[in-house]
Amino acid sequence: MGMLLRAIAVTLLPAALLSQWPSHKTDGEPRTPHGKVDFNAPAPRAADGHPDLSGVWDQGRIPGAPIPPAANVFATSHFTGPRPFQDLPSLFPDGLPMQPWAAALRKERLANNSKDHPDARCLPINPVQLHTHPQARKIIQAPGLVLILYEANDGQRQIFTDGRPLPNNDPEPTWFGYSIGKWEGDTLVAQTMGFKDKGWLDEQGTPISDQGKLTERFRRLNYGTLEIAITVDDAKTFTRPWSFTVHQRLMPDTELIEFVCLESNHLEHVVGK
Repeated sequence: MGMLLRAIAVTLLPAALLSQWPSHKTDGEPRTPHGKVDFNAPAPRAADGHPDLSGVWDQGRIPGAPIPPAANVFATSHFTGPRPFQDLPSLFPDGLPMQPWAAALRKERLANNSKDHPDARCLPINPVQLHTHPQARKIIQAPGLVLILYEANDGQRQIFTDGRPLPNNDPEPTWFGYSIGKWEGDTLVAQTMGFKDKGWLDEQGTPISDQGKLTERFRRLNYGTLEIAITVDDAKTFTRPWSFTVHQRLMPDTELIEFVCLESNHLEHVVGK
């Protein structure tokens, strides 16, 4: 066999993604008689009457999927069923409706062991993949803005809810795109456009282009469950729009861990036969 060149990003993370902060009970959280957070209590409301999406949330799972054991959230290979974080097409019986060039690019990326994934080079991860990323995210809901802080690569994303439109002046593409949101009843509907042409939607190389548009519908079903329905519309990459839904679980009494990708991280070239 010829020489094989692979780039491997090595990142050391704690086995359980828990906070450095001691567990701290937050005032006002609904509790069971045993003192635990009541996940089935009604969703909280913000001052404007809309559901409050604020909180620290765990990795997204498709509805009905088993919850990975907290001791090792990365050991998901033994779980059966779809794996959207690694392999979005696994959610769909016939895969994703990709244009021929996009299918070929995904195949090439996978054959190269995903060595060019942005995450392997400490670059931002696309919001679609971040919805199911093993590291937690924190939502802060304020008047006119929903801010999402990602533990992964210390990312941050702004969804403006102050009534502004999406940019129409050919804005500079960004890793997270430009996001606006509005409330439809108890659902926050966010629209995002203006992505860089280098984004990956999963670890195995599903692409998204600079023409991609993302629609997310956030619903807090109860105190402990956030439902996000996601639609990707990118005629340059896919033959039709497609959608999937994830549930995220509240992580009470905890906080995000500081994560600096380039710290204690190195890129090696491994040559083998």
